[in-house]
Amino acid sequence: MNEYPAMIATVNHVEPVPRRIRAFLGGEKVLDTTRALYVWEWPYYPQYYIPLADVDRDLLLPEGHTQQTGRGVAEPHGLRAGGIHRPHAARLLTDSPIGGLADTVRFDWAALDAWFEEDEQVFVHPRSPYVRVDALRSNRPVRVELGGVVLADSPSPVMVFETGLPTRYYLSRTDVDFGHLIPTDTVTACPYKGITSGYWPIRAGGTMHTDLAWSYDFPTRQLAPIAGMVAFYNEKVELFLDGQQLEQPKTHFFPADGSREAHIAREAAGGAEHR
Repeated sequence: MNEYPAMIATVNHVEPVPRRIRAFLGGEKVLDTTRALYVWEWPYYPQYYIPLADVDRDLLLPEGHTQQTGRGVAEPHGLRAGGIHRPHAARLLTDSPIGGLADTVRFDWAALDAWFEEDEQVFVHPRSPYVRVDALRSNRPVRVELGGVVLADSPSPVMVFETGLPTRYYLSRTDVDFGHLIPTDTVTACPYKGITSGYWPIRAGGTMHTDLAWSYDFPTRQLAPIAGMVAFYNEKVELFLDGQQLEQPKTHFFPADGSREAHIAREAAGGAEHR
């Protein structure tokens, strides 16, 4: 049994989106709708399905074939806007056994330059209406170790509680031993927290561990308490809360072999980096 609330949506669950959704490519508006649908293609988060009538059809380039998806028959399309051509950027669902999905378009998130809910930019994928993320200050001390090396020791963490994930512990930089953290160019994003401003592999016990710590200098306004603080993957370090070691959780961020490469590849293809 998990120590945190699980996701509740099932695959192919559909809900209306009560927000204006717009997306742009090359400075041109590709879609503008108040009738989008959330569709869960897997349990962790939804995608937008956009009514064809709310898409600029002049920008869609039919690719001349159909494919069977888990939601029905689709026609792949490329996208051309602002002098940019993105092949395989969209799928027009022409027929679906799921009510309301026929004549909707599912875009590859990364094929567009920017997505907006109302006037606020959203990163990586739509924010699930079933996910809650809270950042709470605490005076429960947290210590982070890896292979017996102390990486951080904080008397006052900020705890981030996010549906479907273990609690993340954000620590003040003055409580982190940066002698073991190596700066890297890695950048990831989260629809709830924004874009990371720092990522660090960790050197401990003569071993380099890839990208186990991160920070948001400018998080979304809802997560303002974590600005500039550093968190570590619970899955890969030893965490002590109130002096008691926590069990390392199992999450979808790390495959069975424990590597990060598969996760980073999934993120580059439009997957989520929820920390």
